[in-house]
Amino acid sequence: MIRGDDPPGGTDEHGVGYRTPPRASRFAKGRSGNPAGRPRGRHREAPYQAVLGQVVTVREGGTERQVTAAEASMLQLKKRGLEGDGAAARASLAAIEEAREQLGVGESIVSTIVLAGAGCLPLALESLRMAKKLDPYRETARLVIEPWLVEAALARLPQSLSPAEQRTVIEATRIPQKVRWPEWWSERP
Repeated sequence: MIRGDDPPGGTDEHGVGYRTPPRASRFAKGRSGNPAGRPRGRHREAPYQAVLGQVVTVREGGTERQVTAAEASMLQLKKRGLEGDGAAARASLAAIEEAREQLGVGESIVSTIVLAGAGCLPLALESLRMAKKLDPYRETARLVIEPWLVEAALARLPQSLSPAEQRTVIEATRIPQKVRWPEWWSERP
């Protein structure tokens, strides 16, 4: 016998059957079958700690070592910055400054740079990709400074430069058009 309040498919003589649960265990009308609702998500934020905390293998100079993904990311950023990627250089310098602020280190550890030999500075600057020789075949060729290094140095200056000093910096910069000059800068390339 099929009644109007029974679900489709009918019932047998006990009122229990296909798609017809026993009356005692049915949900009451107007009452939710899930009173607590959908549970809230446990992980609303991006899982940075889980991803950056993983240990990965990096190869440097033919040797492999285990580092965290966060450290590997910083190593890659440093490498790209040294290869001449200006955005990567700015990002790595910003990360260094942020780390210094978090550690409470106001001053740089390096207070004095001593020139050890006449030929070592150009070689060091070139290998660090901080400067480039205008003529790689001449020993006495002039070095020009990379734009990202000029930006970083200008950001750390305690006072502004005179127009003559500004022109000197522009002449010593490899691609002065790429430098984001400070607001106080009066000379333009």
